Amino acid sequence: MAVLTINSGSSSLKASLFQPDGTRLNFRYERIGSGGCKDHAAAFAALLHDLAGYRPRAIGHRFVHGGDISDAARLIDTTEQARLASITHLAPLHLPGNLLGVALCAQHFDAPQIACFDTAFHATLPELAYRLPIPGELGLRRYGFHGLNYAHIARQLPALLGDAAHGHVVVAHLGSGSSLCLLENLRSVDTSMGYTPAGGIVMGTRSGDLDPGVMLELAQRFDAEELARLTYRKMGLLALSEGLSSEMSELTQSDSTAARFAVEYYARQVRAAIGSYAAKVGGLDALVFTGGIGEHSVTVRTQVCATLGFLGFGLDPVANRNHASQLNAQNSKPILRVQADEEAEIARLTRDNLAA
Repeated sequence: MAVLTINSGSSSLKASLFQPDGTRLNFRYERIGSGGCKDHAAAFAALLHDLAGYRPRAIGHRFVHGGDISDAARLIDTTEQARLASITHLAPLHLPGNLLGVALCAQHFDAPQIACFDTAFHATLPELAYRLPIPGELGLRRYGFHGLNYAHIARQLPALLGDAAHGHVVVAHLGSGSSLCLLENLRSVDTSMGYTPAGGIVMGTRSGDLDPGVMLELAQRFDAEELARLTYRKMGLLALSEGLSSEMSELTQSDSTAARFAVEYYARQVRAAIGSYAAKVGGLDALVFTGGIGEHSVTVRTQVCATLGFLGFGLDPVANRNHASQLNAQNSKPILRVQADEEAEIARLTRDNLAA
């Protein structure tokens, strides 16, 4: 069947039409709200125009947060749509846009819609990884995100790494939203993001993990709405670069001291996360870069790997400059560059869900 996939990120809209003959049409709308489309509604309008009459038999949507469920995908009926609307506070940058996509598609297509959840891949996290050091009766835990792309990459690794794919592999999904995942036997056993996509390492406009005391202090200075806007839209690389940009491509091309500082800060946090996973499991077998920054930034990959020699990782400078699929030097453990493709995973989950 023809499947349309919708991947609505915090600053982009990616869609793909997977046709029965195996061909695929991709549609990309980047930098929403900062040079591209005015907002997500405008991006969806552009998509509907660009589809030029194509009629999908089914539509699969990326949902950043699935809440407490472990299902990888669910049919979006009235009950499921209401449940998803009730958890938008868990991912306020993403879930409203995800739900908007469902509503707009319902207006234009008579086709079943399937929600595919980023959190589902991390259902395999052990308690040591998902438990938070707070009273259990509060009901909060680490969920983890970017799971659709991690699932896609995990499917590619046996062909790329052989037996090493079943060892300890760190996948660094680096983009406007960034996280890392530790795989063991191709399953998630640790990840950097936590209860919401605001946690973990520093990101474009999100701080990542902060001292709780900092948030308590900020809560004294701002009301809830202002604090939410600060937390999701004014921190991270944007703040570190003194307001210059949240886009890594712009920061790496800038000569300003603040831009260089933001880039170094980001790479240092990625290195620290990789090192922490190595310490937890006694070493790593491979490292994978993916996502907009991970796939395209020579500078970030260079800085991340600069001090990882003690773990057995070293970049080949030429392969790195050429954005090769295999980036490691001859005497290094594998370092791969794998293109993110949540859409392929969404299409697979959508077809499997309807077939079941």
